[in-house]
Amino acid sequence: MSEDALTEVEKVNIRRYCWYPAYGNSNLANTWLYFSHYGILEYRLNNFAPEEITVVRTMLSTLTTLELGPSQAADNLDTDKAAVWTHNQNEVSDRIKLFRQQRMELVRFIGIPPGPGCVSSTINLAV
Repeated sequence: MSEDALTEVEKVNIRRYCWYPAYGNSNLANTWLYFSHYGILEYRLNNFAPEEITVVRTMLSTLTTLELGPSQAADNLDTDKAAVWTHNQNEVSDRIKLFRQQRMELVRFIGIPPGPGCVSSTINLAV
């Protein structure tokens, strides 16, 4: 793994964690989608300083672990109380909130707005 550039897989995961949709193999560089959703993100992904790449990789590692949390919580769904142990009824939602919070930390660190896949209460119109 090169210390001075993100891998394509890392870039895909960053886009995904920042709520940006996949764009496949098409060349979006000259389209409205690139300028409205991807431009700043893609510029940053390709121009991070080595120290920033280190921070981003640490954040990706944390997010990868947290992403598995809700599915791992399924192991405890059949138990409400066992001896002195009581199941956290909010475990899945707590894990999802923590995962979302860490995703927002990545968005803030990169300095971009959350992608269009992030549900918000505002209406965005593109003309």
